[in-house]
Amino acid sequence: MDTSVAGWLVIAVAIAAANLPFFNDKVFALVGGRWARKPLVFRLAEMIVLYFVVGALGFALEANIGTRFPQTWEFYAISACLFVVLGFPGFIVRYLRKAHG
Repeated sequence: MDTSVAGWLVIAVAIAAANLPFFNDKVFALVGGRWARKPLVFRLAEMIVLYFVVGALGFALEANIGTRFPQTWEFYAISACLFVVLGFPGFIVRYLRKAHG
């Protein structure tokens, strides 16, 4: 796989994964709960787990392409903030958009 294709694949998966908790009321889109609407705490915990899943995918693709570069804490801080920003459209749709009609 080409480096640029792998990068865009990770970005596309990150956008989907960051918005997944806000577009359904099931945990990881698989298991239903006892609630009418999933609480925000569960949505944030789901985002944290999905952040690590996307990170593992990125590391696997990087190792498949060639040498995996060492990352420091700055990389993880920036990528976590970027993941939260990517999930902002889902947050807007779930909590801030008013129902019409």
